[in-house]
Amino acid sequence: MNSIHELELVKEQSLENIQLKEKYNKHIIVYYTGESDKAASYSVKDDLQRHIESMGVRNTVLKVEVCALPCPGPYVVIYPEGTLYGNVTAENTKEIAELHLRGGTVLHDLILGYPSGEDRISQIEELPYYHKDESIALRLYRRINPENILEYISYDGYKALGKVLCSMSSGEVIDEIKSSGLRGRGGGGFPTGNKLEFAFSVESDQKYVICNADEGDPGAFMDRSVLEYDPHCIIEAMAITGYAIGASQGYIYLRAEYPVAENRLKTAIRQAELFGFLGENIFGTDFSFNVELRLGAGAFVCGEETALLNSIEGHRGMPRPRPPFPAVSGLWGKPTIINNVETLANVPPIILKGASWFKEIGTEKSSGTKIFALGGKIVNTGLVEIPMGTTLREVIYDIGGGIPGAKKFKAVQTGGPSGGCIPESDLDTPIDYESLSALGSMMGSGGMIVMDEDNCMVDIAKFFIGFTVDESCGKCPPCRIGTKRMYEILDRICKGKGVLQDIDNLQRLAENIKTSSLCALGQTAPNPVLSTLRHFRCEYESHVSERVCPAAVCQELMNYIINDTCIGCGICRKNCPTEAIVGENKSLHVINQDMCTKCGVCLERCPFKSIVKQ
Repeated sequence: MNSIHELELVKEQSLENIQLKEKYNKHIIVYYTGESDKAASYSVKDDLQRHIESMGVRNTVLKVEVCALPCPGPYVVIYPEGTLYGNVTAENTKEIAELHLRGGTVLHDLILGYPSGEDRISQIEELPYYHKDESIALRLYRRINPENILEYISYDGYKALGKVLCSMSSGEVIDEIKSSGLRGRGGGGFPTGNKLEFAFSVESDQKYVICNADEGDPGAFMDRSVLEYDPHCIIEAMAITGYAIGASQGYIYLRAEYPVAENRLKTAIRQAELFGFLGENIFGTDFSFNVELRLGAGAFVCGEETALLNSIEGHRGMPRPRPPFPAVSGLWGKPTIINNVETLANVPPIILKGASWFKEIGTEKSSGTKIFALGGKIVNTGLVEIPMGTTLREVIYDIGGGIPGAKKFKAVQTGGPSGGCIPESDLDTPIDYESLSALGSMMGSGGMIVMDEDNCMVDIAKFFIGFTVDESCGKCPPCRIGTKRMYEILDRICKGKGVLQDIDNLQRLAENIKTSSLCALGQTAPNPVLSTLRHFRCEYESHVSERVCPAAVCQELMNYIINDTCIGCGICRKNCPTEAIVGENKSLHVINQDMCTKCGVCLERCPFKSIVKQ
């Protein structure tokens, strides 16, 4: 690509192709919300496929996915128009194929009714789940074919790169990013523009740009979604970053467990090279930039930027002492900018629309939007991109639909294994870097796990510390040894073998690990423990002083009891592996607590719900 004029010509041709695609090519997703309608959704998909093939409807792609919709499916969404059909059955599939896909007629009788049919919703974006959504990083999510660069170009793709190369100096690009207030979306929230300025100011014969796509938090899939559906925006943002600091080489460090993202990135890199957006003399200027893909082996610690650098260099993924920071001395000792996927995805829109536009979204200290992967004990799960400053309550109840089964909300965990658990009393807290940090949690990459009254907070803390123990690189003793000792204390408490001194020891150990660990993994590992001690200390004390788990989760601290509704069917007795259940047929059965191993088989097998946990 030699000029912006050529890019505009390609865009015009691409728009014509997009219009043809919207008329003739369809991308259909059959959604389901739970196991109860999963089988029906696959049946609907098979029926649709059969009718499509028999009617000769071409260029149609069918998929089945889980979604965050408010009532039982199956749902059928037809893209690119986004038409939403609800409660689709096998009988409806022929009509959809014949009238909509082949004839272009919307079937109004099948349009989803929410919540009881009086308000018709014809587009998936009209669902309450999306009302507070404001997409920047996810602006092209499911809107384009990620393997066709022309579709990206039709949405002003690579226009931001052309703008900076043809009309802006490196300093002006950095000033624009600084003025926008963009902060790193991968964890700590360091100002992106400041990082660029540091690297720009260092004299060096070579500089590097790295995209950190090593998304390791349990339940997180924000970066994956951007990479799979909009890979070109990351390539464009890396090239812009390279121009800003004077780098000619970029690397995308991707976890190997993302094969779809890997294939689409490889395709996008080849296409960008073919069109001249990567390589030598981009847009006819003297700027040259190349991107290569590097696969990580799945080590959580390699999400830490210095451990990532070691991995790219071919060493074991272990962190380095800082300073020097990567922006001054990074990959092979050269100035290196490392940003995660979501951070980079914000760069092209900021260049095109201006820093003031981005600054108007969010809060004074936390500009823009943030993607969250909403999961756990919540009605609507999935991705949502919201303006900074939106409250936790809005996300959980207005977007997430609240807690299923009329259960009581207990806590929300943000920031993955490095974050903390936030109680109900703090649900009106606005989501920004400083507010979450003040609560003992953090923004992190964007995981948000909701917990209800059936979750034990001691068990939750044990789970996250166990994850850190497994993922610690072992380089520094506070993390290698300290997290193991924390896990052992939590395990004792969960088994009813703890003492009150354990709680104080846990607090002191967590604080020491936080201040003395080498890297961010160890420094933030105690957060789940410290936050649960801060907000749910009473649960720790119940485990220790009363030998009771209030949520009836910790096996060693609860008993299985057969209540008076037992009719003596004998099913529990026959299935008990230790023969701890006694009783005559058609009479009340009893569990011998000394023989019971608390395996829970009786609870699972009782058809009359006569067995309870206490």
